[in-house]
Order: sequence, then C-alpha cells, then structure tokens
Amino acid sequence: MLQLKNQIRYILPLWFVLLITNWLPDNRVSIRLRGFLASPFFKKCGKGLELGRDLTFLNSNNIEIGSNVYIAKGTWLNGLGGLMIEDEVVMAPYVTISTMQHVFKDQSVRFGGSVPGKVVIKKGTWLASHVAVKCGVSIGRGSIVGANAFVVKDIDDNSIYGGVPAKFIKKNEDSDFSYANAEEVLKNM
Repeated sequence: MLQLKNQIRYILPLWFVLLITNWLPDNRVSIRLRGFLASPFFKKCGKGLELGRDLTFLNSNNIEIGSNVYIAKGTWLNGLGGLMIEDEVVMAPYVTISTMQHVFKDQSVRFGGSVPGKVVIKKGTWLASHVAVKCGVSIGRGSIVGANAFVVKDIDDNSIYGGVPAKFIKKNEDSDFSYANAEEVLKNM
C-alpha cells in the first residue's frame, strides 16, 4: 500500500512533469520552470530548483533538495536509501548518485539484493560531469569533484577531489572572478 501511495503522490506526477517539459530547451526560463513544476514531488525541496532535460529520479519521496540547486541534463539519482542535496549544489551533466549497493549471493549480484546508504551532498558543492557517487558517502561543504570521478568515501569540506576512485587533490579556496553572470560576459565582448 505504501508503494502505491508513493507512486501516486511522488513518482508518477514527477515523471509526467519531466515528460511534458523535456522538449523545452535548457535555457534559464525552462530550467526554472521545470524545477518549479517538479519541486512538489520530492520529500523536501527549497526554492529556486533548476532542472535540465533527460533526468531520472528514482524514489523521489526520499530525496531532499535545498534552495538554489541546479541539476543538469542526463543526471540519474536514486533516492531509495535517502539522498540529501543541500543549498547551492551544482550538478553538471550525467552525474550518477546511487543510495543503494548490490551485494553478492552465490557469487552473483543478480539475485543478491541491495544494501542502502544515505548520501549527503553539502552546501555549495559542485559535481562535474559524469561523476558517480557511491551509497553511504558524504561530500563536504564547498567541495569540487572533478569530471569522471568515482566517489567511494567521504570528502572533506572545501576540498577538490578527482580520479577513480576519487582522491584528494588540494584545498578549495575562494578566488576572484571576472564575471558573475552571462550578461556581464556578453556586455564585455
């Protein structure tokens, strides 16, 4: 009965929102519209959610999303074991986060079942494209995970990690920027 309730309350409406908005281009207006329409179908969702196209959310009833989060095209998130994405997190295209892990039974994963592990992505983190995050991992506040990395253990705050498996590269520090938004770039060309 609980599974049916979750299907009706969260999963089917979110699938429908993503289906009817998937034809829209990934521009400022449509990613904000898609995020606004999808936000009621998560366990918890702050304001300013921005969603790209071709996303997969499994078990959105166990996904908590903070404010001002951007999730780019092709990202795959499984929330069955619990997924918390704090404020100001940016996920580049094709990020994969699984809160479940297969286990072996009789030397096979096919019928071995799974074990859950909550994943927490803390405030201000950036996951570059094609990053994969294993269940049970916490990624620290203000951290960057480089493209194509596989995160298998916790990441400290304000750190840059990369590789397979992801390893510490250096501390992430504030830096000066030339432009705050696309309008400034275009104005100075």
